[in-house]
Amino acid sequence: MSDTPPVILLIYRRPAETALVRAALRAARPSHLMIVADGPRAGCPGDPEAVAAARAAAEAIDWPCQITRIYADSNMGLRNRVESGITTAFQLVERAIIIEDDCVPAPSFFPFCAELLERYADDSRVMAISGDDFQGGRPTPASYRFSRYPHCWGWATWRRAWRHYDGPMANWPTLRTSGWLAQYLGSRHAARYWRRVFDQVYAGQVDSWAYRWTYSCWRRNGLTALPARNLVSNIGFGAKGAHTTAAHNPFAAMRSYPTSFPLHHPSRVTCDTRADARTQATLYNPSLAQRAAWRIARLLRIRRSAP
Repeated sequence: MSDTPPVILLIYRRPAETALVRAALRAARPSHLMIVADGPRAGCPGDPEAVAAARAAAEAIDWPCQITRIYADSNMGLRNRVESGITTAFQLVERAIIIEDDCVPAPSFFPFCAELLERYADDSRVMAISGDDFQGGRPTPASYRFSRYPHCWGWATWRRAWRHYDGPMANWPTLRTSGWLAQYLGSRHAARYWRRVFDQVYAGQVDSWAYRWTYSCWRRNGLTALPARNLVSNIGFGAKGAHTTAAHNPFAAMRSYPTSFPLHHPSRVTCDTRADARTQATLYNPSLAQRAAWRIARLLRIRRSAP
């Protein structure tokens, strides 16, 4: 019997990327795989074939594994498909690891999630576990830290946390003028950024489930455990059909690293506010100078790799 928790695999129409993720899953050999797949878009030539190919790639399992297919017949859109798919999956299991078709985890990602899913199963302060480190592997005595940011390029959570997912964000119009964001984030600058984001999401201008999950976690003062070194590589930047398009972004296809076991646990379950401030300044709203530096670095990499 595999010690890997059930895995929710989110796919759509990228069979090559899906096959890479399935290969990573093979090393962990989960005994239960729940495949959440969106359907083809109406009037889009090639969509039915690409969707079918991605599903075939996900289902090409060669180890003992229960497969649950949560498939849409027609296109539901990113937000609706992920929301409903994860909700359906958590009607079947109490805890799960969640991976999208463009997020390739390192082998140690799975035991990392498994241990923390067990350790914090009944701790309502912890809403999620992520495989993402956007701090560049800064030295830390513990194997992971706690953050207010629920990064989701490979993550894990529990039914008891996902039940707080607030898709409609019904209270946002009241909260946006209450000062809640600035108080919660401890920064008026960060609050301005996230107010714009939540405004766009609430208005339906951004088809995102992930921002709604962030909002949901913040409404519960929820924490996410983040590894001391990155465990997941996002290969979706710049790919056709991807929702991550800035291929020059320094977080595109970040290298992943092994984690040493046994894990060294933080002494307290509390947010690392200094690390979160760095994340806000680099990942979410970098300066124009930082963006220009990214583009220059990308051009230099292209020139060095040119024949």
